[in-house]
Amino acid sequence: MSDSGIRVELSVDTPGACPVASVSDEAGAAVTDVARSSPDEDGQVIEEFTATGTDEGAIEAREDMDKVFATGNGARYQFSRSRTECVCEAVETYDCPVADIRAEGGQLHLTFHAPDVDRVRAIVTRLKELYDGVSLRSMRRNGDVDPVDSILVDRSKLTDRQQEVLETAVEMGYFEYPKGANAGDVAAELDISVSTFAEHLAAAQTKLLDSIVAE
Repeated sequence: MSDSGIRVELSVDTPGACPVASVSDEAGAAVTDVARSSPDEDGQVIEEFTATGTDEGAIEAREDMDKVFATGNGARYQFSRSRTECVCEAVETYDCPVADIRAEGGQLHLTFHAPDVDRVRAIVTRLKELYDGVSLRSMRRNGDVDPVDSILVDRSKLTDRQQEVLETAVEMGYFEYPKGANAGDVAAELDISVSTFAEHLAAAQTKLLDSIVAE
């Protein structure tokens, strides 16, 4: 397993001061095709993204955003930011470049590739220390075609409640993109608080990650 490589998709509900996520929330936009430059000598990073399904005026009203290109159903925007510890850079400190970034409703989605499970575990642990609402969406080994069969897990490690939380979240589309339900929706269905839902989900995901085994 350690030499096979793993493709990881995760989401962060509250990614801090992330302009990409905040635009998707404030303007009701689907943000995709995010590109980033290397930091210049002053530590400034230039980022671009495509926003669709929004009132462009909501983005253009922001002083930190400039429209650089218009498309039939959206527009391309650019902004500059200081190199600070954002979600993407937190991942990349583990030598795992972020391959894809998108956002919707304030939630940030990332895809990256890691050499082994230990690296994935370290990244997820660090992100959970920095941000709330970190969720693993998908893990796929190198060469896997069907994501359903991409990992082997021991479900007996989960409590009945943790399994119920996971199953309900899946059934309601919590892990889909775009989301079929948010944390509040799933918590209401389970008749628990959002914080309790987040606690059960985090514990279940940690156990599943720890139970991944090589074929």
